[in-house]
Parts: sequence; structure tokens; C-alpha cells
Amino acid sequence: MGQLASQLFHGQVCDIPSLPQLQCADKRPRVHFKCAICIWNLLLSTLKMRSKELSLSVNQAIIRLKKQNKPIREIARTLGVAKTTDWNILIKKERTGELSNTKRPGRPRKTTVVDERRILSLVNKTPFTTVGQIKNTLWEVGVCVSKSTIKRRLHQSKYRGFTTRCEPLVSLKNRKARLEFAKQHLTKPSQFWNKILWTDETKINLYQSDGKRRVWRRKGTAHDPKHTTSSVKHGGGSVMAWACMAANGTGSLVFIDDVTGDKSSRMNSEVFRTILSAHIQPNAAELIGRRFTVQMDNDPKHTAKATKEFLKGQKWLASSGQQKRVCCVKRICVVSVLMFTM
Repeated sequence: MGQLASQLFHGQVCDIPSLPQLQCADKRPRVHFKCAICIWNLLLSTLKMRSKELSLSVNQAIIRLKKQNKPIREIARTLGVAKTTDWNILIKKERTGELSNTKRPGRPRKTTVVDERRILSLVNKTPFTTVGQIKNTLWEVGVCVSKSTIKRRLHQSKYRGFTTRCEPLVSLKNRKARLEFAKQHLTKPSQFWNKILWTDETKINLYQSDGKRRVWRRKGTAHDPKHTTSSVKHGGGSVMAWACMAANGTGSLVFIDDVTGDKSSRMNSEVFRTILSAHIQPNAAELIGRRFTVQMDNDPKHTAKATKEFLKGQKWLASSGQQKRVCCVKRICVVSVLMFTM
């Protein structure tokens, strides 16, 4: 076939000798367009000559015709199958009694069972590891595989790459305190919650989140501690704001930069006391009335000694002449929030 293709290229086997040969800038001859079609058809016919597995119906037809004492030549001509193929089918039937095609093994796996266990072990111990790191670890023990192979092994074990869920960093001590607070206030009536002024600070990112990480895990394990990242307050590229709310609605939104006058300054006990002095009484009078309870969490700014002295000495006068109550407890949990919104 190579000699025939060479002859076609030089125009020796072509019924259109009058067509000029195509030439490029360096004057090298190029094959005729119709000669190129001839070469392509020749290659296609060669590919069609490659053997294919026969279907089960054809194999059964060969056996049926053989039982009718048909000669092999006639069977081959009737079914359009080579004589050697007919003989092979008859021999297979005689030796094994089977006509169905056996499953081909295909390309052998690049990784062994031990290698696959090592990949899963790395992901289980360090879910935040990357495919490149797994590849380097395997290379150190003499296993050279591609990143695509590692991904396929992880996908076969039902691992997928997900973006981590960001959850607040809460210690076990605080979790117990929040649950205890919720149990203590579980039976409080709605009148009790209507008299509470909720206050807190929050960080608002100016442009985007603090970043995302991907983790290898199975479905249904999103909130597993080893599959989550911890979020903390007061990161860069953000602004701090103080706000309050009550059952009747929301109160003022105060940006810390507006209070301090300096964008480089941070929220501290002094700034917090300044906000309380200026915004607690107006918001409480508008949302609740004269008697109310201020609710805050155990942030270091709230539990500082100076803040406690401020809360004890501050006198917000009511119509009865009594000092209003100030409450400083743990951050509310989900149960309290649901009760508050009802």
C-alpha cells in the first residue's frame, strides 16, 4: 500500500495526467486533489478489512447451517463471513459449548489495589490535599500515574471535589453554653421577647469572600469537621458595622469607620461604649418603649472590665425612674432565633 500511495503522489497511477500538480513556494510537487481522494478511499478500505466480532445471531446461523450439512464455503458465501472465521466458531462451539463473545480484558489498569488504597488513605487523612500532591506522594514510592488517573480512582470511590462550607469557629465550651441558654429560654412567652433589643457587630466584605478551598469528600459529609473550614471575624478587605433589632423591626446601622474617623482603627471596648451611649436609647425608644433588655454576646469587647463598669454605671431613665435592665449572656442559638421570629 505504501508503494501504491507513493505512485499516486507522483501521479503515476492516475487517470487525469492533464491536471497540473499543485506546487508551494519551494517548488515541491503536491499530490493531485483527485489522487488524494484515491488515497483516502484506499485507507478506508484497508480499515474495513480489520476483523470484527460476530454477533450471537450470526454465530447461531453458522451452527444451524452446519447442522444442515452445508459446506464451509457455502456458509461463508451465504453469511458473508470468512471460512477461517466459520471454522473458529465451530471449533469454539465444540470445545466450550459457548457462542457468545468473551469479555475482552482491555487496557490493564495503571494502578494496583495497593495504590488505590493509598490514594483513598491520603484523601481520608488530609481531605484538603490536591491531586498534584497525591501524584508527588505516589511518585516518591515508585508509582508514576497522571492526575487524570488519580481523579478517576477518586470518582470511582464516590469522591468529588467540592467547595468547602464555611462555618463559624465555635469551641465546645461555647456550644454547650448556647444550648443551655436556649433550654433556659425555651418556655419564655412572646411578651418577654418583644422587650429585648438585640445588638451585635458583623464584618461586611467589600468585594468578595475571604476565599474558597476545595475538598475531596463523599455526598452527605459536607458538615463533617474535617471537611469544613473555620471562619473568624475582622479579616482584611472589609468594614465593621454595629446594628440592633427588635421584634418590631430593625434599628440603626452604624459603621465603625464613621465612629472612629480613622479607617485604620479597629473595633474595641472604647468604640463599643461610644456606640452604646449614642444609639441604644434612641433605638429602644423607637422599637420597644421605655422598658427593655439589651441582649449581646460574650465578645471580648462586651466582657471587658471597662464595658462592664460602663453598663453598671449607665443610667437610662425610664418613666418609672428605675434603671433599665442590661443583660450580657452567650450568643443565642437557633432555638432562640426561631422563638424570636415567631
